[in-house]
Amino acid sequence: MAAYLQWRRFVFFDKEVVKEPLGSDGPAPGAAPASGPAASKFLCLPPGITVCDSGRGSLVFGDILPLEPRLLDHSAHMEGQIWFLSRSLQLTGFQAYKLRVTHLYQLKQHNILASVGEDEQGINPLVKIWNLDKRDGGNPLCTRIFPAIPGTEPTVVSCLTVHENLSFMAIGFADGSVTLNKGDITRDRHSKTQILHKGNYPVTGLAFRQAGKTTHLFVVTTENVQSYIVSGKDYPRVELDVHGCGLRCSALSDPSQDLQFIVAGDECVYLYQPDERGPCFAFEGHKLIAHWFRGYLIIVSRDRKVSPKSEFTSRDSQSSDKQILNIYDLCNKFIAYSAVFEDVVDVLAEWGSLYVLTRDGRVHALQEKDTQTKLEMLFKKNLFEMAINLAKSQHLDSDGLAQIFMQYGDHLYSKGNHDGAVQQYIRTIGKLEPSYVIRKFLDAQRIHNLTAYLQTLHRQSLANADHTTLLLNCYTKLKDSVKLEEFIKTKSESEVHFDVETAIRVLRQAGYYSHALYLAENHAHHEWYLKIQLEDIKNYQEALRYIGKLPFEQAESNMKRYGKILMHHIPEQMTQLLKGLCTDYRPSLEGQGDREAPGCRANSEEFIPIFANNPRELKAFLEHMSAVQPDSPQGVYDTLLELRLQNWAHEKDPQVKEKLHAEAISLLKSGRFCDVFDKALVLCQMHDFQDGVLYLYEQGKLYQQIMHYHMQHEQYRQVIAVCERHGEQEPSLWEQALSYFARKEEDCKEYVAAVLKHIENKNLMPPLLVVQTLAHNSTATLSVIRDYLVQKLQKQSQQIAQDELRVRRYREETTRIRQEIQELKASPKIFQKTKCSICNSALELPSVHFLCGHSFHQHCFESYSESDADCPTCLPENRKVMDMIRAQEQKRDLHDQFQHQLKCSNDSFSVIADYFGRGVFNKLTLLTDPPTARLTGSLESGLQRDLLMHSRRGT
Repeated sequence: MAAYLQWRRFVFFDKEVVKEPLGSDGPAPGAAPASGPAASKFLCLPPGITVCDSGRGSLVFGDILPLEPRLLDHSAHMEGQIWFLSRSLQLTGFQAYKLRVTHLYQLKQHNILASVGEDEQGINPLVKIWNLDKRDGGNPLCTRIFPAIPGTEPTVVSCLTVHENLSFMAIGFADGSVTLNKGDITRDRHSKTQILHKGNYPVTGLAFRQAGKTTHLFVVTTENVQSYIVSGKDYPRVELDVHGCGLRCSALSDPSQDLQFIVAGDECVYLYQPDERGPCFAFEGHKLIAHWFRGYLIIVSRDRKVSPKSEFTSRDSQSSDKQILNIYDLCNKFIAYSAVFEDVVDVLAEWGSLYVLTRDGRVHALQEKDTQTKLEMLFKKNLFEMAINLAKSQHLDSDGLAQIFMQYGDHLYSKGNHDGAVQQYIRTIGKLEPSYVIRKFLDAQRIHNLTAYLQTLHRQSLANADHTTLLLNCYTKLKDSVKLEEFIKTKSESEVHFDVETAIRVLRQAGYYSHALYLAENHAHHEWYLKIQLEDIKNYQEALRYIGKLPFEQAESNMKRYGKILMHHIPEQMTQLLKGLCTDYRPSLEGQGDREAPGCRANSEEFIPIFANNPRELKAFLEHMSAVQPDSPQGVYDTLLELRLQNWAHEKDPQVKEKLHAEAISLLKSGRFCDVFDKALVLCQMHDFQDGVLYLYEQGKLYQQIMHYHMQHEQYRQVIAVCERHGEQEPSLWEQALSYFARKEEDCKEYVAAVLKHIENKNLMPPLLVVQTLAHNSTATLSVIRDYLVQKLQKQSQQIAQDELRVRRYREETTRIRQEIQELKASPKIFQKTKCSICNSALELPSVHFLCGHSFHQHCFESYSESDADCPTCLPENRKVMDMIRAQEQKRDLHDQFQHQLKCSNDSFSVIADYFGRGVFNKLTLLTDPPTARLTGSLESGLQRDLLMHSRRGT
């Protein structure tokens, strides 16, 4: 039970008396005349109004005969009328009953009005249903009329309610009965009336409550409260309480109070659910009216105690005393408005305001202040908690709430309540700029409050890097390791509410290395983890182990970045990891790699600079790579060769030096230096590794360099051996050898003779050049070249004899051809061929004969000949001769043109280069028959042309 004595009172409503609209003709029909100059300003309703309702944009009133007949002006007023007051304050009405109107119920969702009244004297209540949208002779259409009698004996109607879906209507009576009309209440045919409740106490209130598909009916009498389920068949009843209330002292709340049924008794106000009683409030005073409006409970009461039963015995005996109207906010526990009125008839709600009708015909409007005005009133009284609750109940947006929280926090901060202030500032997170709060708590004495604010800021994922830095600094200043660990050790990535990299940096600067390592490892910030391990903790073993667990790409990049540091401190372990990284790398998980996954390998050449000042580990790494991975980059083999040559050059022990020599040669012969050997050659020359130099020369076919090497070292036999071994590929070696021995003043006759013998066999040099070359050697006498010259002269004599024999043969051939040409010109040609030269069949007419002696069937000739003028058999040989003749003539023309340009040009070399570019000096090769059948260039071109011109077809 909540006592209202502790509730604060406010003036959240503005009160004013409703005035007549401008241009009105005077008071309402039947109203009392104005008694003073100012009275005409206020709106006055007709006298005798005792029942009221509102809805659909109008205030609805019903009247009965006035208590003093002398006040009635029968020319303007008729009893039993229903009045409508519009928003423009225009009053209209019609006569609904002949005598009086006792009850009105205006539906909110339909323009339907239900009324109860009397048309004749006695207890004969009639229920009428009016359709206000339709007219009948200028008045609203009455769609249904039926008597309100619960049984055989008539009784007084005490209350009336209608369901908004027009399917239910309940009527309460003074004898304790309740009738239920089920069906379409606007029509007689579709409606069924039955007695729902019988009791011994007058029914004082009814209300329908819809919850889903279930419809409840609350029934309150002067002594009890009960509920029925009317949407079913059996109408089950629940006794809710043994306390009742008077007429008009019950109401149904809105959804803000879960549609509870409110019963205003003299001691308490009770709230009920359909199946149980809810909270109660100890509001004192004799209750006259209860009403619900926008989350407010309106109670009209007076102090003197009067039994509610008296209302049924003597309505007119109520004295005209002061009455108190209170507007309660049940959610926020305060009184929103309180005022004293004289003789309140009813309280209506329409057009967003409350209207209080008093018996003198005045209408008082209570307009609720806007939310901001109410909040400002609370702020002035420093009632921030109440302002917050009010803002929430008024559904103020988040920005408005944040503003209240900020003002509340500022108020608490100014009072020195920093703990309370920071709690209010926390509620502004997301709306208020964090810097506004942070500046207030930067003092060292307020670090706890600042920490609490920053923690919440991070939990809501609204912190930036600066906030993270500040929070971690707070933890470190407070030395609160527990809170620090709780902040950074989250279960999953989604729970991280801060910038991890910033946190790592701050923790590292503060010396919390273990916490920084935890964050770096759990959030895969590998660079930070390795920086802390290597630069701060100096734990090289752990850093290397961590790299071994990383994926390939990250392990490779970190090895390149930190490899030199690790190689300096733990060379053996570092070398071992590099071997795995460059061959078949698999990340290790708790010391064991996933052997089923395919391995990756890095470029071993890129890690060679890491081994600076560690030649022993470098050699082991390179030898491992060359053995396990033969296709390693060339730089691996070049570096390994350099290491081996360095060891060979500095070694003093002959046996060890021989072994190193063999290793270097073996590496050179491994096949890795065949294509790219420039660097290897430079290395061998730098370390004076002669065997390697010669091997590489030979692999690169640098025979001139091999020759020069032996010449420099005066190794004569090796010079001859090089010429014999490579002279076929490069004949100029013999010439160089002869020139070399010719310059020697020593006795080199043996070597000169060997060179001359080979030159003479291969005909590599003219004899005159040989003589001129040897003329520079003082030790080379005639006896040295005598055999060479004799053999050379003999060969030339044999060649001369062969040439003379060939000339005689050509001359005889020329004479024979000339005679044959002459015979063809002067003598007739007899064709005696009997077979075709193509098919070798007997020759038949028509036939084709050529002067060359070949004959053909005409059909064979036409099938195989390329032209009508050429013999198909002789054409290939004739074509070769003609090509040769054209080539000779073309060369002759080119020669004359070349000689002319060469004489006239200022730059003779450019002319020669141009002809070389066009291939003029290329050697011409003609494919002909064996030499015995060739026509040589010694034939005169005139005879050749004559021979071809007379080789024509004969018929």
